[in-house]
Amino acid sequence: MSSREEGVSRRQLLVGSAGVLGVAAGAAGGYAAGPASRRDAGAGVGPAPAALDAPVAFHGEHQAGIVTPAQDRLHFVALDVISKDRAELARMLERWTNAAERMILGAEAAPGGLVGGGPHKVPQDTGEAYGLPASGLTITIGFGPSLFDDRFGLANRKPVALQKLPAFRGDRLEAHRSGGDLCIQACANDPQVAVHAVRNLVRLGFGVVSVRWSQLGFGRTSSTSTSQTTPRNLFGFKDGTSNVKAEEPDALAEHVWVQPQDEAGAGAWMTGGSYLVARRIRMQIEVWDRTNLLEQEQVFGRGKQEGEPLGETKEFDRLDLDRTGPDGKPLIPTTAHVRLAHESQLGGIRILRRGYNFTDGTDGVGHLDAGLFFIAFMRDPRRQFVPMQRALAAKDALNEYIVHTGSALFACPPGTEPGQPWGRALFA
Repeated sequence: MSSREEGVSRRQLLVGSAGVLGVAAGAAGGYAAGPASRRDAGAGVGPAPAALDAPVAFHGEHQAGIVTPAQDRLHFVALDVISKDRAELARMLERWTNAAERMILGAEAAPGGLVGGGPHKVPQDTGEAYGLPASGLTITIGFGPSLFDDRFGLANRKPVALQKLPAFRGDRLEAHRSGGDLCIQACANDPQVAVHAVRNLVRLGFGVVSVRWSQLGFGRTSSTSTSQTTPRNLFGFKDGTSNVKAEEPDALAEHVWVQPQDEAGAGAWMTGGSYLVARRIRMQIEVWDRTNLLEQEQVFGRGKQEGEPLGETKEFDRLDLDRTGPDGKPLIPTTAHVRLAHESQLGGIRILRRGYNFTDGTDGVGHLDAGLFFIAFMRDPRRQFVPMQRALAAKDALNEYIVHTGSALFACPPGTEPGQPWGRALFA
């Protein structure tokens, strides 16, 4: 039993071409913009949202699954490469690309994959998503820092921004939940579709890769499009109100997409890509659930019901960090999460968040193993995530209720064109 529960204070305690949606290329990378959000309610403008079952374009300037309107379900997997054959790894990425291009349309991983090979051959599709719609599936891949050692002759192709994340104050990282040579992020509006996608890519990688760790997620904790309302995390608070959105091309270019000048030379293949940071954050659910509302709101710096900054009335009201109460103290405490994470306190730093809630049973001593699987995309983690996390780790009042147990960083290359497999530029 933790000290929090021993009387110490709580704070110590196949269907057509891949371009079926006709989405806007450029800023999108496979997203379909939806209607104006509540923030813009009354404007009377905005294209209609795509149906939850509709497919998302696979090819484009950027990989889908980054600015794509965040789906409701996630299956994320990190893998180790067990083969030492560079050509075999490149061939696997080509097989992955072909299968992913089919699965995002709701098709089998291979033509006739379910039974087409006949009774004496192994099926080329596992079958659990057969007959289900595309469900907005996106599949995004990334390469970890550990891939760029001397196994495959890629050391001189390593991007300068792809450096292992440093240790942060308060981290309790577990090796079996951290790192990885490769990652696959499958998001969909049906959990079975997302799991099917990962399962079949792992199957296609048999003998080349092995699963290092995986995470299932439900209930997105961020909005990546103005078509979406702001979701809530497992602490019951709205999360990601100020997130970078798909409809902000200038902000995406500044904060999310790698620019030509960022990775000149060896890492030029990352131009148009983005860096993915994944952090498994366990929430101390039982402690939080015994914390009074006033303290909860001061920890976040927002109201729990509407998500408004303290002292304001609506979620999207301006965050006034200088406003004080009758006692002369800031209405938004100096240790509030929303203050410390705000771009004005971080030299203009912004990131694109794309996290999910998770529940993974119990910890064996009567507590839920639940929390936030944090995913964020950014142009350069050294200049964005690292200083942001250091600031939060040092002062954030939320640290009394959370612990980081997993961590990983991946370089997600730009999108593909028909006939161009994932990693082609890297292995050229």
